[in-house]
Amino acid sequence: MSQLAPPDPLFDTPAPQDNAWSCLLQLEAQVQLTQTSLSLHTSKLSTLCQTTKTISNSLWALLKCLSTAPAASPPSPMPAPRFSVTRPASPVQGRANIPCPVLPDAYNGDRASGERFLQSCVTYIQLCGNNFLSDKLKIAWVLSYMKSEWAATYAMRVFQRPGGITGFADWAAFKQEF
Repeated sequence: MSQLAPPDPLFDTPAPQDNAWSCLLQLEAQVQLTQTSLSLHTSKLSTLCQTTKTISNSLWALLKCLSTAPAASPPSPMPAPRFSVTRPASPVQGRANIPCPVLPDAYNGDRASGERFLQSCVTYIQLCGNNFLSDKLKIAWVLSYMKSEWAATYAMRVFQRPGGITGFADWAAFKQEF
């Protein structure tokens, strides 16, 4: 019977070429992962660019719509101070000077507070009606308070759909969808 010879230490240790090959395979795997990640980020960036372009187009349409609105005193860029008294240019029969209403809080999309938010907006619009000459302006103003969470997503979808805010027939249609 022949006896097996002990292993030759020269054949059991990996050759330098094997280590280099292993490193090359690891680097190739890392390159592929990096390319996949880059491709994903490029796709996301493309989507964000398209969203930005859509919102920009909607805002331009809104500006165009507002520039064709009947001439009136432009609303002040800063909100009126809370609890200040407004004085109409000409006294209105049977109407005393009323304090400016409180601006609505930003809305996050919480269903439980949605009705209160909308009522706060409606109250403000009714009390400051001369600042809201069109339904489109009312809708844009309400959407401007939808700044976070689900409300921000809803506002962005409104601006992204064809026609943006002009897609609503009127203020009543917006309130109904809200």
